[in-house]
Amino acid sequence: MTDVHVVHTADLDSAALTAVRALLDAAFDGDFSDEDWDHTLGGTHALAWSGDTLVGHAAVVQRRFLYEGRALRTGYVEGVAVHAGHRRGGVGAAVMAPVERVIRAAYDLGALSSSEVGIPFYEARGWQLWQGPTSALTPAGVERTEDDDGSVYVLPVAPVTLTDPLACDWRDGDVW
Repeated sequence: MTDVHVVHTADLDSAALTAVRALLDAAFDGDFSDEDWDHTLGGTHALAWSGDTLVGHAAVVQRRFLYEGRALRTGYVEGVAVHAGHRRGGVGAAVMAPVERVIRAAYDLGALSSSEVGIPFYEARGWQLWQGPTSALTPAGVERTEDDDGSVYVLPVAPVTLTDPLACDWRDGDVW
């Protein structure tokens, strides 16, 4: 039996934060940096527990994206992971459902950057590939992020055209 708890970062105790970080480190095979961890904090978390073991996690944090000359309040999904022993059992869907509910209720757009392995999962949940050019609002101005083209997925709440340019706000580490 898996129980899913939805909680803001501010309400996670140190034991839960340690469990989340350990799950993310394991799920990403050590390719989860301190900057990635920082991106995961400050929003709403969905945590799936099997007894006392954290088996799944997803978070949504607020960002601002520029689209057609306006700033869209964007719910950006971070830190989606399922414990290796619990994959293909619905845990990913169980943590994404409340994150998507938050996005639909509080944001103009949902967004995430997907690995190749995650694409079928997100597409099955209704996420759509952003087909237009991507950029970032850097300290030096707007800069194209060609390497991120084809990896950004969105869950539109407000109407958008998927082939238009999209720019994300600046942050340290991976901007998308």
